[in-house]
Amino acid sequence: MTEDFGRDVGAAERMVREWQERASEKAERFGRMQAEIEDISVTESSSDGAVRVTLGSNGILRDLSLSDHAANRSMSKLAAEIMRAVRSAQSRIPELMRQAAADTVGTEDPAVQHVLSQARENFPEPPESEESGEPRTSGTGVREMNLGPEDDDGAATAPERSARSRRRPDDSDEDEDFEDRSFLR
Repeated sequence: MTEDFGRDVGAAERMVREWQERASEKAERFGRMQAEIEDISVTESSSDGAVRVTLGSNGILRDLSLSDHAANRSMSKLAAEIMRAVRSAQSRIPELMRQAAADTVGTEDPAVQHVLSQARENFPEPPESEESGEPRTSGTGVREMNLGPEDDDGAATAPERSARSRRRPDDSDEDEDFEDRSFLR
C-alpha cells in the first residue's frame, strides 16, 4: 500500500509540474502576443496623398500629416478625408491583431476570441461611402451654422465687444464707462 501511495504522489507531482510548464509556456506566448499587438501601427492615406494618418493598435491617432495641397480643400471636405482615413486604418486593426494572435497563441483560445471579437466590434469596416472617398453625410439632416464674421481663412470668429457693449440692464448711462474718471467715487 505504501508503494501505491508513493506512485500516486509521484504521478500527482509530475502532473502538477507539467501543468505549471504548460501554464508558463502559455503565459509566455500571451506575453509575445500582447507585445506584437502593442507594436501594431497602421498608416492610411487619402487617394491623392493629401491626408495621412497613423494609428496604434488601440485605434488612437499617433500621427496626422497634411500635405500643402490639403489647404486647398474646404474644412468640411478635409475633415471628411481625415475621418475616412482614420476609419479605414481602424478597420485594418482587427485583422492585424488576428495575425498576431495566430502567430503566437492561436485563435482558438476563448480569451483570444473575445479580444478579437471586441476589436471587430470597436473597429468595423468603414461604410461603402467612406471607402469610395465620398464624404459621408449625417442622417440627422442638421446643418452647422456659424454666426459672426468670417476671417480671411473663412472661419467664423467671435465678434469683439467693447466695454460699452457689455452693459448690464440695470446700468445707467452715466456708469457706462469711466473714460478719464476713476471708478472710485
